[in-house]
Amino acid sequence: MLDKNGIAKRIAKELEDGYFVNLGIGIPTLVANYIPDHIQVEFQSENGVLGMGPFPFEGEEDADIINAGKQTITTLPGASFFDSAMSFSMIRGKHVDLTILGAMEVAENGDIANWKIPGKMVKGMGGAMDLVASAENIIVAMMHTNRAGESKLLKSCTLPLTGVKCVKKIVTNMAVIEVTDKGFKLIERAPGVSVEDIKKATAGTLIVEGTIPEMEL
Repeated sequence: MLDKNGIAKRIAKELEDGYFVNLGIGIPTLVANYIPDHIQVEFQSENGVLGMGPFPFEGEEDADIINAGKQTITTLPGASFFDSAMSFSMIRGKHVDLTILGAMEVAENGDIANWKIPGKMVKGMGGAMDLVASAENIIVAMMHTNRAGESKLLKSCTLPLTGVKCVKKIVTNMAVIEVTDKGFKLIERAPGVSVEDIKKATAGTLIVEGTIPEMEL
């Protein structure tokens, strides 16, 4: 089974040369640490940064350089800073090739809920609704189950929606799953995780065809 860094490392294999990529808060921010050597991508943050690099080493942080989750980051040569209006123009204008988001729930039809739990204090929706409304390719990075052991991959979301029928792929600590018009399709399984384990942890429709390979990280 993967930890958070393992999820990020697997998602990094989805990056392609020349991509502009938006990283949501949480697990998605770790993807910047695992860019394959043979490609170059530009990471965008909706607070107004283009050209984010990996997280800084301890003692090298600059409190003025942060991502949308208020974490300190590094920037790569040629990075640029701009206001939120310019940042959201880039998002709404469909200039982001790939969006990687965390989620509380994902439905088998691609609905995503990642901004609010009724009755609990939240910081706000941030740029998530703009991102899911504009992005052509959305990958979700999350744990397969919540802390109570309940599935986060459902037939339909129970929490307020962020977007409808927009998620293309999900990478969890247990599996890589594609969202199809027939439900969740199992593509890969995490090391040490069986297909049966994934079936038990998935509340939505899970399609299993043939032999499911183990992830290569």
